[in-house]
Parts: sequence; structure tokens; C-alpha cells
Amino acid sequence: MKLLKLLIIDRYIIRKFLGTFFFALLMIVSIAVVFDFAEKVDNFMEREAPIKAIIFDYYFNFIPYFATLFSPLFVFISVIFFTSKMAANTEIIAILNSGMSFRRMMLPYFISAFLIAVFILFLTNFVIPTSNLNRISFEDKYYRSRTRRVPVMNIHRQVYKNVLVYMESFNPISQAGRNFTIERFSEDGRLESKLSGDMVRYDTATSKWVVINYRVREITDGEDHISEGERIDTTLAWFSPEDLSMGPAFVGTMSYESLNEYVEKLRLQGSDELKLFLIEKHRRFANPFSVFILTLIGVSLSSRKVRGGIGMNIGIGLGLSFSYILFMQFASQFSLKGNLAPILAMWIPNILYALIALVLYKLAPK
Repeated sequence: MKLLKLLIIDRYIIRKFLGTFFFALLMIVSIAVVFDFAEKVDNFMEREAPIKAIIFDYYFNFIPYFATLFSPLFVFISVIFFTSKMAANTEIIAILNSGMSFRRMMLPYFISAFLIAVFILFLTNFVIPTSNLNRISFEDKYYRSRTRRVPVMNIHRQVYKNVLVYMESFNPISQAGRNFTIERFSEDGRLESKLSGDMVRYDTATSKWVVINYRVREITDGEDHISEGERIDTTLAWFSPEDLSMGPAFVGTMSYESLNEYVEKLRLQGSDELKLFLIEKHRRFANPFSVFILTLIGVSLSSRKVRGGIGMNIGIGLGLSFSYILFMQFASQFSLKGNLAPILAMWIPNILYALIALVLYKLAPK
């Protein structure tokens, strides 16, 4: 099969697409940096943050995070803007009258979308996690501390299948907790054993949790067997102090490999937090794929010359793009709070808007 050769018009559209996208990205990111700095400058000055650290440790890591977060939106706006301008200048009509089909005209658009999607995919899985970690570390030191630096209260965790852990409080600095309890249940939900203690401390040398002033209750054949002591070691192979710092703010600091490993760990534990990390895992692929869908919608909407000019197309485009982002957020919440599978939650918006894209493509001028 002979490969399609890129024509001058293809290179022209690719140059327009990528140029408009990166220009829009630069403008929006610049505005975001200015507003973010205005909001946080008092905290930076109060905590005497060095200028070098503000620039290199914070904003050099803030920019990739913000850029990838809204890249599909910038793609949509870019496509709407330059394609509407081409339509207003009758360039689209000239292209179609030259004998090129509307379907063939989509080729340079999808080449550009592919390059941007690969760019987003690479940043999201391999660059952004490290950048987020550095950014969060800077914020902890010079802006505001997060829960991993202060005691965590009322911890309830399922650390393994049918094994529950409770702590009244846990101090990440001393790695010690108060009023510690481990409960083990049978497959049918009956309590089999319960270990409780006044204090628990994580021993980094042995990777074990040491329970102080413990009390053990074991239930065998309906009879209770109780024992007490000053100190006992317990091996919780799937539970460490680092797990207590994992949450919405920290899931983005994990590379794709470490995210997969942690997902498997939570799956073995039967943890209720599994959904949060599965949503992040599927989001990292659904988000780049949305670039193709939004590109098709953008071209289909803006390739027609309308009386309202490009303003009307941009308005419709913004409405659709913001509804897409809103739908994505709703879907993730339905998954976290309901029974919707994380993979469906992340891909249903793409599936729905792909159908909208196909309808608009059929209605676009040919």
C-alpha cells in the first residue's frame, strides 16, 4: 500500500495547528503563572523562599503539570480558532474545490493530534510524576504543609482481604500511632481475631509494626482466648507508613510503573482506595485519546463559513469542551462514590463525544 504523501497544504495545516496550539498554551500558562504567583507571593516572602527555588523547583514543575492538565482544551480551542479563520478566508472552500475530499483534509489534523497526544502521554506518565513530587515538596516547605507532615487522624484501612486496621492518630515524623487495632475476619464476615494496643511504632530496620501494651483476642469455635503483654511485633507486609500519605494529591506523583505496582498491591489488599488509583491509571490514556475526538469535533464545527464569524464557532467550541471536562469529573465521582467501573468512568466521556464527533463530521460540508 502506497503511503499518503504530505502535500504543501498538509504541511501548512500541520504548521498552523501546532503553531496555534503551542502559542495558546504559552499564553494560557503565562496567565496561570501570573495569577498563581500573585496568590502565593505573600507565603513565599513570609517563609523566605529563594528566588531560584521559586523558579526552578516550583514553576518549572508547575508549568508541565498545568499544561498537560488542560491540553485537550487548548487543542480544541486551537482547532476552532485557526480552522474558522481559514473558513472565513475561504481557504477551506478552495481546498475542497481543488479536488481534495473532506476526509483527506483531516489527515494533517490527525497527524498533528497524534503528535500532541504522544507528547501528552509521555509527559503524563514519565515527566509529570517527578515534577509533581518536586512541586509538592516545595509547597510543603514554602507554601503550606500537607497532611503527611502533620498527624493523620482516625485512620481506617483495609490492608488485606478481610484484615482491617484502625489508628486514632498517626505521626509521619515519628512513625508512631495511638490506639492501634487490627481485626481479622473470616470469609463470611465473622471476627476471628483482634489485636489492639495503646501505641504502635513502625520499625524501619525490620519493616515491622511494634505494638506497645497489647491485648490479643482470638475467637475459636465460639470461645474467646485473651492474652496481654508489653510488646509484640506484627508483620503487615502490605501496609507501610508511606501508604498513609497516598491520596488525591499524591497519586499524580507516581510513574506509570509505580502506579501499576501500587494498584496490584491495593488489589491484593482488597482496599477501598483501589478505585482512586485505577481512575488515575485510565485517565492517563483517556486524556491523550480525547485529543483526536476534540480535533474532529473542532474541524467539523469550524470548517463552515458562518455569518457570526469565528466568535460563534469559538463560543460553541468552548461550550462543548467545558461540558466534556465537566462530564469527565462527574464520571470519576460516580466511580468513586458508586458502582461505575473506573475504566468506564474515564472512557464513557470519550465514547459519548466520539459519537457526537461522528454526527458532526457527517453534517460537515463536504
